[in-house]
Amino acid sequence: MSPYRLRGKTVLSFSGGRTSAYMLRQVLDHNDDLSALLVLFANTGKEHPATLEFVRECAERWAVPITWLEYRDDEQGFAVVDFDTCSRDGEPFEAVIRKRKYLPNPVTRFCTVELKIRTMHRYLKSIGWTNDEGEWDQMVGIRADEQRRVSKIRKRGTSTETPKEHMLMPLADAGVSVHQLGAFWAAQPFDLMLSTVNGRTLEGNCDLCFLKPLNQVYSIIASDRSRGDWWARQERSTESTGQFAGDGARFRKDRPSYQQMMDYAEIQFDLFAEADEAIDCFCGD
Repeated sequence: MSPYRLRGKTVLSFSGGRTSAYMLRQVLDHNDDLSALLVLFANTGKEHPATLEFVRECAERWAVPITWLEYRDDEQGFAVVDFDTCSRDGEPFEAVIRKRKYLPNPVTRFCTVELKIRTMHRYLKSIGWTNDEGEWDQMVGIRADEQRRVSKIRKRGTSTETPKEHMLMPLADAGVSVHQLGAFWAAQPFDLMLSTVNGRTLEGNCDLCFLKPLNQVYSIIASDRSRGDWWARQERSTESTGQFAGDGARFRKDRPSYQQMMDYAEIQFDLFAEADEAIDCFCGD
């Protein structure tokens, strides 16, 4: 059976990138009955505007409903939004930081857990998926050439939130690589309007995510210094409380702060020419 065939109730986690959009297109093409499919997009408020446009365009061009969700620090824990009402200045992300009173980092990545995974599951609970005895699948857009991520999810098997949710990686099962994705999008009448380097969308997901390589983050700041404002403000705000010196007051203790990177960019100081690798994350592409 095709890995894109639905086995029953299925959540498709749509990150807003080319990979998850390709997965969605394949699912649409391989199923006549889509009544069991639920497509969810969790907006952190720090997505690039082009990502939001792309999510909307996929829904409109492919005639598929995509439910937009955002984290909320209230009893419900989420809000259903859309292109017009979604956050665009990091409001959900900032709300999580205020609640935790310290910043996420490569070891404690509560941003992904709260803003995406738990926000989606709170929504599923609100529509009854977690309250009955049934189980369901979640499809995530992880390619065959992302071996570390594939191995980690295969070993786990089910969601970190509930054993009722079975994790599926149809792209990995189908042997899809970044080269196939590139060929697919080159043939489409529309695309995500963000550049790629070696198959990686540099400004995809949270624009200056601390899991991205240092030289990548710095190059974005160097092209538009204001892009670092929000990130620098979160570090200043957390440092000012005095509660969390060191790790808790910085997104990364092993690299310059966002304010320092902005300052370097202002004097055009190319301190970060050395390449490093991104850290894997659930957010996907």
